[in-house]
Amino acid sequence: MTKTVELVITGAQVLNVYTREFEATSLWIDHGRIISNLRDEPYLADQRVDATGQWIVPGMIDAHVHMESSMVAPSELGKVLLQHGVTTIATDPHELANVAGVAGIQYLIDDARQTPLDVCFMLPSSVPCVPFDDNGATLHATDLHPLYQQPEVRGLAEVMDYGAVARGDVDTLAKISDAYAHGYHADGHAAGLDAHQLNVMRNAGLDTDHECMTETEALDRVKAGMYVFLREGTVERDVLPTIGAVTEANASRFAFCTDDKTISDLITEGSIDANVRLAIQSGMRPELAYTLASLNGATAHRLSDRGSLVAGQLADLVVLDDIEHVRIARTMKRGQWALPDDTKPLPFTATRVQQHASVTDLQLPLPMGAANVIGIQPNHIETDHLTFPVVATQNFEADCQRDVLKMVVIERHHNTGKVGVGLVHGFGLKHGAIAGTVAHDAHNIVAVGTSDKAILRAVEQITRDNGGIAVVDDQQVLATMPLAIGGLLSTASYQMAAKQLAGLKQAYEVISEQPLSFDPFITLSFLTLPVIPTLKLTARGLFDYATFDFITVAQSATPTVAHK
Repeated sequence: MTKTVELVITGAQVLNVYTREFEATSLWIDHGRIISNLRDEPYLADQRVDATGQWIVPGMIDAHVHMESSMVAPSELGKVLLQHGVTTIATDPHELANVAGVAGIQYLIDDARQTPLDVCFMLPSSVPCVPFDDNGATLHATDLHPLYQQPEVRGLAEVMDYGAVARGDVDTLAKISDAYAHGYHADGHAAGLDAHQLNVMRNAGLDTDHECMTETEALDRVKAGMYVFLREGTVERDVLPTIGAVTEANASRFAFCTDDKTISDLITEGSIDANVRLAIQSGMRPELAYTLASLNGATAHRLSDRGSLVAGQLADLVVLDDIEHVRIARTMKRGQWALPDDTKPLPFTATRVQQHASVTDLQLPLPMGAANVIGIQPNHIETDHLTFPVVATQNFEADCQRDVLKMVVIERHHNTGKVGVGLVHGFGLKHGAIAGTVAHDAHNIVAVGTSDKAILRAVEQITRDNGGIAVVDDQQVLATMPLAIGGLLSTASYQMAAKQLAGLKQAYEVISEQPLSFDPFITLSFLTLPVIPTLKLTARGLFDYATFDFITVAQSATPTVAHK
């Protein structure tokens, strides 16, 4: 009796990721899986699709992403990613976990179940990312263990605290061993680590890294036996500086990721399809670029049922009109064409923004001498350690001419009253302030501005909104984006969220009096992350990654002035 399948796609050039070649063949699909990738089979098909003149590649995989950075709920994010050919993501939910603990992780899992997009959860290893941060919750290995019973959980996310690994912290090592005990693996985070430190990470069982910014760093990690996820996010623009490390010989060790990308950039630039486009523009063969975007991410995360278009694999695929410019015609997920749906984000009530900061808390007295200043690197999450001469003052006032502004971090989870105050160079504000509750990884309130009054106005606005981002001038609020889901995610549709984000950027250009050359909101959100070099600000004060300790804003002696 002749077998009948649901669908056959004929006429296309289909990528075989194992030979890294396109083949003129057919794809026979039934019950969400590929039955055969041979041109001729003795099957009947209920539906035939002629894809003559088109190309088909496996569904793309984002090997490391924080969904929360999109600023929309998982169910809304899925609508956008499927349009861009992404059918699976490996996500680290440590942003909402740092705010709400297990309740935050469970919310993301539950809401993600509304989208056809496969969301593989890597349990957050670093909540908090370092013991001295003031976040909303603490998760030990025993807290994470029950979550492995949920089918969406596929391992342990980036272990960010190198110090904990190096000193053999019992709880950190237990989290890693638990991942392997359940048949999964553990992601690494190797920002700034040398070859000897990479060995420490490898000996602990960490086998991936997504923090490479140079070809040398990428190759060091490959030599250490790690998978390298080449990253292109809103701020972390690392594909072009690292893509030259990939060769035909070592390509199996590389995949693509976005890490952190806003909804507006996902809509306009794309997700992993944007990484592929950049790789091809840099001279990489399309066959190889699409392999990095699919098979390699699946292999790194031990997802053996996807990443290729051969018999037995999930029918996750992308039909393209143009392979070099990555023009996507349609996406298939588990044998079904991805179509718009009308789901809405689930409600979230687990947290509230709590703080009572006043203008007095924002004061920064400085003696005569020099000050340690955070220098932003546009389109990167690392910072420079700058020094500027200062005149003695009871309260520092913004020096807009030299672009030295006041920055504050206010604890917002437990109403402790902690406020860190520092200085930052690079935002270019002429008046007003911006503030947000997106501040990696503790996600306290972070703000920068030209006056204490403006900073407090922005802070009060996002407190009223129970989380969000605000731009103010010297008299009023210019634009807001409420983020009611833990102060990180919008309850709005992705279209509305993108519109609000665009409004924030327009308002920022008003108070900076110049066009945007980088994303100021994402950039600001990373200035609080102490596990990334070099100077950062937390609710406890200014932190120096080089010494891995807190330092004062004022220097004891006047050093050589260093401008960017």
